[in-house]
Amino acid sequence: MKKFFSKEVKIAIAVIISLAVLFWGIEYLKGVNLFKPANFYYVEFKNVNGLTDSAPVTINGYQIGLVREINYDYNTGALVVLLGLEKDLRIPTGSKAVLATDLLGTAQIQLELAQSDTYYEVGGKIPGENAIGMMDKVGGELLPSVADLLPKVDSILTGLNAIVSNPALQQSVGRIDAITADLEASSRELSQMLPTIMSNVEGATANLDSISGNLTGLSAKLSDMPIDTTVANINATVAQLNDMTAKLNSTESSLGLLLNDRGLYDHLDGAVTSLDSLFIDIKKNPKRYVTIKVF
Repeated sequence: MKKFFSKEVKIAIAVIISLAVLFWGIEYLKGVNLFKPANFYYVEFKNVNGLTDSAPVTINGYQIGLVREINYDYNTGALVVLLGLEKDLRIPTGSKAVLATDLLGTAQIQLELAQSDTYYEVGGKIPGENAIGMMDKVGGELLPSVADLLPKVDSILTGLNAIVSNPALQQSVGRIDAITADLEASSRELSQMLPTIMSNVEGATANLDSISGNLTGLSAKLSDMPIDTTVANINATVAQLNDMTAKLNSTESSLGLLLNDRGLYDHLDGAVTSLDSLFIDIKKNPKRYVTIKVF
């Protein structure tokens, strides 16, 4: 027993244990749990750009395994990827492994499971394909549109260059500068005039206050005046005028008779006419009416 556990044997055992621990530690850092059972499947790709050992294998975003190895098949020229998947996972026939790359260039394998009652055998080969990346979409869809757009952009730039080099634009800019200078001058003048305007406004306010005071005094005087008595007197005067007018229109008063009696008017008119004829005859024949005796 002493010879079996000699110093050299102990060193060998320690080295073996250290190597085992080192291997387990490296695998653990890669995400591989040596103590967790797994099923292995193979997938062939034409291009594994960005894919590395320990890359995740996911289903609908959930990680269910890792990439264990990547080997090149010298006979077919294909790249064979060994997948270590969870023991309980069964891959339906018709499923495929899609190699997808994100914007940062990190690749992962996405399993797209099919609906089937049969399953791939453990250690079997799953069909693989490369997903169209973002840059591939940009190159295939966006770049042709950009190429079609470039002539239009060139024509637009040519038009802008013609507009910028047009002398009318420079004249317009000069006019705008002149207008801006006039506005600045007007602003300065307005700033200088503001104190005078404010003083005038204050004077007008004082005048308005004075007028308001005068109106208040006038209102007080009007309230003190005997308006009711004055209105009563005016009403009485109006009543008297109405009574006088009624009497003038009536035939019961002398003035009413003079104004309203047609016969009296005709007699007076005839008397006036007779007097007029008499005066005319007196002027023509004065001797008929006046006798002059000489003693």
